[in-house]
Amino acid sequence: MRGKSLFGVTIELARDRRHSFQGSFQARAIANAVVSEMHASSYRVDRTEADIARIAGDSLCIGLQVRGSGLLYTGRDRVHAVGGGDITINHSDLPYAGIPGGEDHFHFRMLKIPVDYEVMLGQTAYDLFAARYTDNAAFSRPFRALFNALNADHDRLIDPARDVTHITRLAMTARGRLSPAMPEVRAALRTGLCYAAQDIMMRKKSRQNLTPAAVAKELGISLRQLHVVFEGAELSFSRTLSSMRIEEAKRLLLEFPALPITQIAHGCGFDSLATFYRVFAAAYGMAPGDARVMGLPAV
Repeated sequence: MRGKSLFGVTIELARDRRHSFQGSFQARAIANAVVSEMHASSYRVDRTEADIARIAGDSLCIGLQVRGSGLLYTGRDRVHAVGGGDITINHSDLPYAGIPGGEDHFHFRMLKIPVDYEVMLGQTAYDLFAARYTDNAAFSRPFRALFNALNADHDRLIDPARDVTHITRLAMTARGRLSPAMPEVRAALRTGLCYAAQDIMMRKKSRQNLTPAAVAKELGISLRQLHVVFEGAELSFSRTLSSMRIEEAKRLLLEFPALPITQIAHGCGFDSLATFYRVFAAAYGMAPGDARVMGLPAV
């Protein structure tokens, strides 16, 4: 019912499978866009001409098939095999049919962005039939990192409206409507690279030898480019990494009261106890031991 009323689709499920159907759906607004996430038993889904006439969307849709597989039909000879990790990009008001693969369940995320030709730099999107995005080594990582940041449960966005504009331009670039050389697209790529860098930093924050050079190398960019990427962020590279480490230290202090403070400091990537105490006091206004006794509010 939610799919029918919110997205204007027709869902079909074999009668003998209806009694065992399970699913969950959630959606929330980010700036002028809507992010949604679905976990459900597999089913066929169609966006028919009648569905479009009933509920028109005039939106750019970016979807990620997290889990599950199937075939995506968009008319004529346009057929795409879609599997876990694949991204699709399309205009909301074009028909398609999704046929599930052999799995019993699927997991899908979608970002639905109202069409704005100023944001799209004058390019049209109404004829973008659903198609699977083919990864490009230089483009894919920032594109996916920005998509994941917009879909994340926790609030990690620096500027939601800006980030929605940037993912729109990256999607239009992925579909060949905008040139990667355009300054607006390069700005969008820098934002995506910033989130990609933060993903690496979050994953490796406990390593004391994690340097800007190491992150730049993993991203395939120069050290200078990395620092340029962080110029548009709220914090510099070093302050972002320090914030990640101190937040993790706070969590461990409160959740594991028997864990020695020295072990927490070194386990969170701090190279000295003095540095840890200084950074912790600057962030929370008290020493780690006092925070453990008094507790700290969520930030």
